[in-house]
Amino acid sequence: MAIDYTVIVIYLAGMLAMGWWGMRRAKSKSEFLVAGRRLGPSMYSGTMAAIVLGGASTIGGVGLGYQYGLSGAWMVFAIGLGLLALSIFFSARIARLKVYTVSEMLDLRYGGGRAGIISGVVMWAYTLMLAVTSTIAYATIFDVIFSMDREVSIILGGAIVVAYSTLGGMWSITLTDMVQFVVKTIGVLLLLLPIAVVKAGGFSEMKAKLPTEYFDPLGIGGETIFTYVLIYTFGMLIGQDIWQRVFTARSDKVARYGGTVAGTYCLVYALAGAVIGTAAKVLYPNLANADDAFATIVRDELPMGVRGLVLAAALAAVMSTSSGALIACATVANNDIWSRLRGVVSRADDGDEAHDEVRGNRAFTLIMGIGVICIAIALNNVVEALTVAYNLLVGGLLVPILGGLLWKRGTVYGALASVTVGGVAVVGLMAVYGILANEPVYYGLLLALAAYVVASLATRPTDAAVLAAWRERLAGRGAEPEPEAESEYVPTPG
Repeated sequence: MAIDYTVIVIYLAGMLAMGWWGMRRAKSKSEFLVAGRRLGPSMYSGTMAAIVLGGASTIGGVGLGYQYGLSGAWMVFAIGLGLLALSIFFSARIARLKVYTVSEMLDLRYGGGRAGIISGVVMWAYTLMLAVTSTIAYATIFDVIFSMDREVSIILGGAIVVAYSTLGGMWSITLTDMVQFVVKTIGVLLLLLPIAVVKAGGFSEMKAKLPTEYFDPLGIGGETIFTYVLIYTFGMLIGQDIWQRVFTARSDKVARYGGTVAGTYCLVYALAGAVIGTAAKVLYPNLANADDAFATIVRDELPMGVRGLVLAAALAAVMSTSSGALIACATVANNDIWSRLRGVVSRADDGDEAHDEVRGNRAFTLIMGIGVICIAIALNNVVEALTVAYNLLVGGLLVPILGGLLWKRGTVYGALASVTVGGVAVVGLMAVYGILANEPVYYGLLLALAAYVVASLATRPTDAAVLAAWRERLAGRGAEPEPEAESEYVPTPG
């Protein structure tokens, strides 16, 4: 195991080193929160794929393959479909807005901050729980690698992510995510996938030893597939963690085509995870927990060195999602909630104010990171926490966000009604049907849509001046220029 330990330690040290390098670049709010909006297609594609393919997509995707066969790919497949839809239909418009958060987009579209503050609270809760559940996954990985206690694992993994995210913001996260994308590609697609299939005897042996439903693309069930699409596909369209990556693109073309490449990569990754899980079912047919399939096949079937690289790939998957959720959570907390409560408009006009904004966002990243680690240690039921977060996100925010982008008759009162009715309905229905039931998000979304349409039609249309300003921003005009960071020249990432 010494070689494996060495690989992991080198990987973790590299993450911290990139955090230090990113600190030298993050000299303005734009640099810290959205990497200066300067990412080219290769960096953008790699980092976008890295953030959406986290521990749930890697370890959980293999577990679903172990339990259901090839149809276990549907969860990650739904994520890929959502990223493709976002990239093809919406990313260009989102990138041209030149904002930092989803709530700022709602303010621009509907006028005023009434919809923005409520949506900010909902989005903050979602990103917080996403960061918490990602951080908890360190316990599983470090237990396999070092046999560490749960609390120590969470503190170690969480501290590394908090450190590099706080130091360099989005620049550090971009660099680490690009490395994590490469590590995941090599570890999962190029090493674990072919080794698992060969160890299981090839596809012919897998088909001979497993029931036919393991090779049915719809074997997981139509209702489950529909729920995955509703939650994960639509969740990709509106999450702050995803939008903040769209804001890093240097042009709308990069956002569209780079995101399309990342979405296609997700579809391949989905199938790979399901195949690995199916192979694990042949090798270990009686595992008590399907989510143990990934760790078991890595520990027992891979040679030294390769095992360390694949475990680093799992760690990379968790860290990429965790860091992306953390900076999204801190951005929303500072820019959408705290600054509004203080009545401050965070726009830098000179170097000193730019420095203060970086310092403020860095402080919020550190505070949110410490909070995430503490909650992760205290929280036990990860699935329920993540389900609540996604239900609130989709039930409360999907309609006003997509409505604002697609329907000019939507009003601020429609948005407020949709967020309120959808959020309250989801919470109430979870109390009635149970947190893990499908009905809360189904009915909550329908009620949110009805509230949005009725309230919008019952109130005066959005002011013409607000809509004119909105159209200007959608066209890439009207945004105030962002202050340039005073730092040495570094070539624009491709």
